[in-house]
Amino acid sequence: MRRIYLNLFSLLAGAFLLFFFAVEVYASEAHVGSGIGAVLPMWACLPFVGILLSIALGPLLVPHFWHKHYGKVSAFWAIVFALPFLLAFRGEALYHILHIYLIDYIPFIILLWALFTIAGGIAVGGTLRGTPAVNTAMLLVGTILASWVGTTGAAMVMIRPVLRANRDREHKAHIACFFIFLVANIGGALTPLGDPPLFLGFLHNVPFFWVTKAILPHMLFTACIVLSIFFVLDSIYYRKEHPLGEKGENRVSLEIRGAHNFLFLAGVVSMVLMSGYWKAGYFPVWGVEVEIQNFLRDAGIIAMGLLSLRFTSEKLRRANEFGWAPIVEVAKLFAGIFMTIIPAIAILKAGSEGAMAPLLVLVNEPAHYFWAAGGLSSFLDNAPTYLTFFNMALGKLGMTEAMVPAALDAAATTAHPVFAGYLKAISAGAVFMGANTYIGNAPNFMVKSIAEEAGVAMPSFFGYMLKYSIPVLIPVFVLVTLIFF
Repeated sequence: MRRIYLNLFSLLAGAFLLFFFAVEVYASEAHVGSGIGAVLPMWACLPFVGILLSIALGPLLVPHFWHKHYGKVSAFWAIVFALPFLLAFRGEALYHILHIYLIDYIPFIILLWALFTIAGGIAVGGTLRGTPAVNTAMLLVGTILASWVGTTGAAMVMIRPVLRANRDREHKAHIACFFIFLVANIGGALTPLGDPPLFLGFLHNVPFFWVTKAILPHMLFTACIVLSIFFVLDSIYYRKEHPLGEKGENRVSLEIRGAHNFLFLAGVVSMVLMSGYWKAGYFPVWGVEVEIQNFLRDAGIIAMGLLSLRFTSEKLRRANEFGWAPIVEVAKLFAGIFMTIIPAIAILKAGSEGAMAPLLVLVNEPAHYFWAAGGLSSFLDNAPTYLTFFNMALGKLGMTEAMVPAALDAAATTAHPVFAGYLKAISAGAVFMGANTYIGNAPNFMVKSIAEEAGVAMPSFFGYMLKYSIPVLIPVFVLVTLIFF
């Protein structure tokens, strides 16, 4: 253990010295007054790439080390960027760091924590017999639920009832894989509550119900096809297992415990909507303008989570196998992600003046944004991927975040159909293609782990891709491209 810490310290010290030297030299030769985005070089994004690769490869290559030290790895990459950045750019760097944590990270984590906490207090008791029709219905319910309680919350509520219903089935790995497709990813596409990327969009002035109207056709088309494929596949397996037909009753009484938590979920929705439609001014926090309605929104969301903890029994949460580990992991990893994403966002916002100008030239059409955002979301986390391409679209069109609501208002003379098309593609790509691998979205690995604990022989990382996501999802996404983009 001591050797691990010494190696980490040595790596941190070396990386810091190299990165600081490079940034200091570059900053001394550049004109900071033209804006950090126009000054920062591409290699300033290396810590961001490093943390995302660590998240992607750590659990696969060094799982024991990763599960014990992922927080230290996140802090390592954050420090490697933050200290040289502060020393080179000082006050301007401090402003950018405070801004991304006060405006993006803290509200992001508060919402995830509240949805995770409240959904963890809803337990579905009883069972259903896992016939193809029943399984399809349960996946449909989970898909609908995901946009309102989040993909993580919906996965927590639905995965165990699905596994209990199919505990006597011989073939059930496909059920968990399609559950990941639909409940843990595609179902979260309709509101900012559904998937973290969309909430980040909401924090950056995308109207709450814009995504519902914009992505509803894409989501319905994708979900219907994937559900249909599941029904056919599950029916084939079921007939092999029951060649003489079904035996016994299909239905057993179901019971939902902790239903009062739906009131707290409604409270969260109300708080988010309030912050989107009520403008109450702002107050400064270390030079960062924090909007009053957003502060009240976050306070209200925290209150909803605390009320859920207060009025939901520990016995019920234990029965639901509730634990804090998943949200703690997300909080630690995203603390590093949001620090290291600062240069990527600043460079992209600089548009043609930034170091990524050649990349902006290559990504021109909505279809390009759909596959570029989706491809990266498959192997990196879809929240920072969305934010990266969101800022790329703004930079490409010379827009600011303040212009986003008017640009997306179809009835306004200032509407910008090109930006709206880009954002549809980015939103759909980031949410849908998070299902392509186990590491595309946080709930994916959680569902895999719970299924394996229940005795399901889940496919390996590449087995999941080769047997399920590539043959099922990629053709569907090609159709989505041809029809919508």
